[in-house]
Amino acid sequence: MTASTSFQMLGVKLHNGVEMPQEGFGVFQIADLATCEQVVRDALATGYRLIDTAASYKNEAAVGKAVRASGIARQDIFVTSKVFVNDMGYAKTKAAFYQSLEQLGLDYLDLYLIHMPYGDYYGSWRALEELYAEGVVRAIGVSNFQSDRFVDLCYNCDVKPMVNQLELHPFYQRAEELKVLQEYGTVPQAWAPFAEGLNGMFTNPLLSAIATAHNRTVAQVVLRWNVQRGVSIIPKSTHTNRMQENMAIWDFALSAEEMASIATLDLGRPQMFDPRAVSEVRRIYDYLNNPVLTTLQ
Repeated sequence: MTASTSFQMLGVKLHNGVEMPQEGFGVFQIADLATCEQVVRDALATGYRLIDTAASYKNEAAVGKAVRASGIARQDIFVTSKVFVNDMGYAKTKAAFYQSLEQLGLDYLDLYLIHMPYGDYYGSWRALEELYAEGVVRAIGVSNFQSDRFVDLCYNCDVKPMVNQLELHPFYQRAEELKVLQEYGTVPQAWAPFAEGLNGMFTNPLLSAIATAHNRTVAQVVLRWNVQRGVSIIPKSTHTNRMQENMAIWDFALSAEEMASIATLDLGRPQMFDPRAVSEVRRIYDYLNNPVLTTLQ
């Protein structure tokens, strides 16, 4: 059952004082531009105020068009994009950022991320620090950086990442990594918080029992579990009723016992993308060489 869409969404304050909605909307794998534009329009009409895209998604133009046509003041919409592996390095990242701005048709970004920890991402981070200092992006961060790469970057930068976007769901909970991010004041953000339904997430007996107890859906329980851990979430759906369902998580709470029971589902390893795996590194570079034949997260 989908609960009422009456809610009071929380915001999270980044370590530079910028406030970011704790729940946003992702557009990964919505490649058709007309579809993407309509979906983002629907998401904004539903109440989402954070839209997450990336250069590699190839839909920034559609996102920007929907944002500009929404009738919502620009300062009230938090727009994120990311620089991909092919544009690592100081000069290439600077150029990629302005290309994203042009595609989006916006004057600034709210958050800009390094998409993956490959290539010359140290040069890229210097570019992000300069863009941040120049005021064309309000916050900067990383994506898919595991703790060792994240901490090493923090030791070699002037501005620490404000966000780290990670695979975070009940089957890969990363409690120790969340502690590291907390130590540096970096907000964790969950991409694909449903893990695209892998491992039978939506029919899992434990999650289903908790959902029934609260008269909610499993999806709502999964999202609520993550936000109660201090994680920002960016679920995706092309269906308005699911968008509404995913937003209706702010008027109930899971008990400490329920949170502890969900902790037992952790498999302790990536289920979707392992940035340390040699096969994944090769897949990313294969994608760059021939995007028609490979897929990308």
